[in-house]
Amino acid sequence: DTDRALVLLEEYCKRLKKPEEQQLKKAIRKVMGIFKSSLFQALLGSFTKKATRHGAISHPSLPAAAVYDVLGCPKN
Repeated sequence: DTDRALVLLEEYCKRLKKPEEQQLKKAIRKVMGIFKSSLFQALLGSFTKKATRHGAISHPSLPAAAVYDVLGCPKN
């Protein structure tokens, strides 16, 4: 879910302290803002409904799964 993705991104941002990591931190914060937007939530809801109807996905946690993949986190 989006909330879990936001938690993971926030945890990752807290580890970015070096000056050369600040650009990445800024980009991640932008992504977090997008995840929080009502437009993103509406689009995600629409996509999830359509994909589930067509059997394309079986798990509704798309944002969290994407963050796990990008950050290389183990999936629980």
